[in-house]
Amino acid sequence: MLLTVTSRNVLLPDYDLPRPATINVDLGTGKIIEVRLRYIGDGACSEGWAPGELHFVDAGDKIVIPGLVDAHVHLEEPGNQDWEGFWTGTQAAAAGGVTTLVDMPVDSSPPTTTPRNLDIKRHSARGQCWVDVGFWGGAIPRNQAESGPLLSAGVRGFKCFLIDTGIEEFPCVSENDLHAHMSHLQHFAKNSVMIFHAEMQTASSPARHRLNPRSYQEFLSSRPQELEIDAITLITRLQAIYPSVSCHIAHLSAAAALPIIRAAKDRGSKLSVETCFHYLCLSAEDIPDGATEYKCAPPIREDSNRNLLWDALVDGTIDCVTSDHSPCLIEMKGLECGDFMEAWGGVSSLGLGLSLLWTEGKKRGISLGQIIRWMSIRNAELAGLSGTKGQLKVGHDGDLVIWDPEPEFKVSKEHLYFKNKLTPYEGMTLKGLVHKTFVRGRLAYDSALQDGFTGLQPSGELL
Repeated sequence: MLLTVTSRNVLLPDYDLPRPATINVDLGTGKIIEVRLRYIGDGACSEGWAPGELHFVDAGDKIVIPGLVDAHVHLEEPGNQDWEGFWTGTQAAAAGGVTTLVDMPVDSSPPTTTPRNLDIKRHSARGQCWVDVGFWGGAIPRNQAESGPLLSAGVRGFKCFLIDTGIEEFPCVSENDLHAHMSHLQHFAKNSVMIFHAEMQTASSPARHRLNPRSYQEFLSSRPQELEIDAITLITRLQAIYPSVSCHIAHLSAAAALPIIRAAKDRGSKLSVETCFHYLCLSAEDIPDGATEYKCAPPIREDSNRNLLWDALVDGTIDCVTSDHSPCLIEMKGLECGDFMEAWGGVSSLGLGLSLLWTEGKKRGISLGQIIRWMSIRNAELAGLSGTKGQLKVGHDGDLVIWDPEPEFKVSKEHLYFKNKLTPYEGMTLKGLVHKTFVRGRLAYDSALQDGFTGLQPSGELL
């Protein structure tokens, strides 16, 4: 059986702009087997095929893009599946054109810090995933001996925190812990990656005040850029000691750290960096006091900082963009009292990312090809999936999305498929809508269906 998708506008590798093309996907293997550089029109290729053997989709003028890859998502199951879960999280992904997620190890219970815990998480995920899902392992004090078995069991790399997580099962690591982990990776897992939540309290860090816990500016001042600068300085210093260990800075918000990152990259350090939709599309000046749906760590900073992050994304200092979708129960945000210091930190955005980046990027002259590099290709590379994900090319998985860049919509709860429908983007007007999402050639989302999923079955695989 074959899926054929044809369009006058297909975004192919090495092109910033779409061009006419036709993609053939073998539904037996889920792989792209042919890319033809022409649009063949409705029904033009159906001759010679028995009924049911060919699924033909004419996208016309709509754009066909590779399925997006989000390498930073908190699905939180098992243990906290009332916050999020594999079923709702992967539905939200599919509705937004994301065909591959990589789940963070920290918010599930148990966390993904041992092979046994990974098995528990994979067991919870089976049969629930509308898109493909991979897993990061967790690096915590004294679990470095688990890294080899975790890699053998399929994790894509390891996430650690340099600042207190507030989660007993997932403590932060010290510099001594990092020496142990990075030494182990250098000797036994050179193809892995260490991901850092790069904020770090030091003796010189500013004291934290609680004069007005509803004030966003006071919350922002409690997480100054120096916390990120100190953490990234440590990371780059450790890279000089362990040069074969790839390191990745998660959710960069501090533009003041960019010179350190540029210098490390100029030295040839194996360093990559992500930022997130909320740091590129939101500004501290626009956040009302008490609006705890905006709380995250690191925090959303000023508009001038946001502009510098965009510049760094364009010049390649920042490699990729992720959601860091990190939901919780709505009551954990404490909307009634609006206490930024006590509210759970995390922004929910899964499914909105492409529209967010397209809407903001158009104001800045950003091309669709750039967005796909940041949201697909680079994230696939980070997760070690570049041989199968992120591009429409022969041999890759048949993950593709039919997308219309023109329609505008105001974000409301009906656009949100994740479990707890609270997001700072509600009420914003965005551009671009996903019409269909295919995972390995199988239809995973169709905007023409009731709720987008009625009559479909989840076919995502665990990576």
